[in-house]
Amino acid sequence: MAEKLKTLRLILGDQLNHQHSWFKEYQEHITYVFMEMRQETDYVVHHIQKILGFFKAMRNFAEYIEERDHQVIYFKINDKGNKQELQKNLENLISEKDFEKFEYQLPDEYRLDEQLKKICKEIDIKTEAYDTEHFFTTRDELEKFYSGKKQMVMEYFYREMRRKHDILMMNAKDPEGGKWNFDKSNRKKWKGDPEIPHERGFRKDLTNLLKEIEQAEIKTMGEVQAKSFNWPTSREDSLSVLNYFCKNLLVHFGDYQDALHTDQAYLFHSRLSFALNTKMISPREVIDSVIGYYYDHKDEIDISQVEGFVRQILGWREYMRGIYWKEMPGYKRSNRLRNQNDLPDFYWDAKTKMNCMHHSIKNSLENAYAHHIQRLMITGNYALLTETHPDHVDQWYLGIYIDAIEWVEITNTRGMSQFADGGIVATKPYVSSGSYINKMSNYCGNCHYKVSKKTGEDSCPFNSLYWNFLDSNRENFEGNQRMNMMLSLLDKKDSREMDEIRERAKKII
Repeated sequence: MAEKLKTLRLILGDQLNHQHSWFKEYQEHITYVFMEMRQETDYVVHHIQKILGFFKAMRNFAEYIEERDHQVIYFKINDKGNKQELQKNLENLISEKDFEKFEYQLPDEYRLDEQLKKICKEIDIKTEAYDTEHFFTTRDELEKFYSGKKQMVMEYFYREMRRKHDILMMNAKDPEGGKWNFDKSNRKKWKGDPEIPHERGFRKDLTNLLKEIEQAEIKTMGEVQAKSFNWPTSREDSLSVLNYFCKNLLVHFGDYQDALHTDQAYLFHSRLSFALNTKMISPREVIDSVIGYYYDHKDEIDISQVEGFVRQILGWREYMRGIYWKEMPGYKRSNRLRNQNDLPDFYWDAKTKMNCMHHSIKNSLENAYAHHIQRLMITGNYALLTETHPDHVDQWYLGIYIDAIEWVEITNTRGMSQFADGGIVATKPYVSSGSYINKMSNYCGNCHYKVSKKTGEDSCPFNSLYWNFLDSNRENFEGNQRMNMMLSLLDKKDSREMDEIRERAKKII
């Protein structure tokens, strides 16, 4: 029997997969390495809760595999031997410990994928890359699925995923409930009833870890209550959040998944995205748990609640990952509408008289969280209407949210939110006036600005910005059938009103 090579295996901060085949049995020739590095904390300004969450989850996972006899090397952020860069740390370890082989799991970020390919070419030992064993799809599955097709509409990919993995299917062809998509049932405004249960919290004391981060002088944004950290940082925590969602929130999730409210940070959302994106929990077990609970409680839970959730995980999440690997690295430079402005200062402190923006940004700064409509139709909508450069929008979204990793952030930001990709992800720009925000929220009721007014100092900024956006970008949308109705409404506005709209929008921008 051939002698096994002394092997170093790298675990990145978003590869905390307890169920990976690597960990099925102890092998004495293998050592696992984890690294808290300035390389990763400094490429954008991150929310303090994001850095705390990642470091704590990494430490918990390292401890978990160490308790199962796996050999672990762990670089904490302030360790003297930590060179703060992936390549330097690896080269030192390989040299000092005489490793004969280096292995890693395929990263989900293009930046790290390229870096690891480069490292493997430059070190003089054997190397091997493995799948993360997390996603439903391979990196190139979406590209193959859409080969030869003009548009990459998510709905068709989602249906294929449902069929392929037998999820919410009556048989090989027919979806459960008679429809593939219950999106029209997922747009209710929450008005205080039904009652929303408190989120599954943890109240962990991370004050010592916070001191380490402060000692390292890492630049961060946002707020944290370090004595009562509220995010899952272990597999046990993650399963607890999943179970809590099924028992307490799923029953109304679909109805109110697009709703917005000043008094509610999370509404009926699951708060599972951080656990999923660090791989402490898998999309398959999340979907299986939700559907299993639904089957056991069909008398209480409508399929529209469940399908709306499954669509986010099996549809959007896998779709966005496929788009990322198909379109990178050029996707990161896309700016089809040629927007050039800076992100307004109030994105960093929530100091604005616009109630919707204030609450969405305040929630983001306080909790490192905002749900998809706050991101898409409030902060993203405003950034696009004010012609903000997508680079600045990317950096803000990537930094401020605890679940933001580039593969899922940039596709949602450049594609869905900013239309910077020219329609690869979204068939039309997701922009709106104040009327949509008023329809889905209570934000407009106590706002300094009047949602009913399009012009004037006290008019809702979204109103003039919206019509100005359509006017100034007409040439980009005239061939888009989904924009025809809005452009025809634009045409009906008289020249005097349009002059006032342009003037008001110009002043805001």
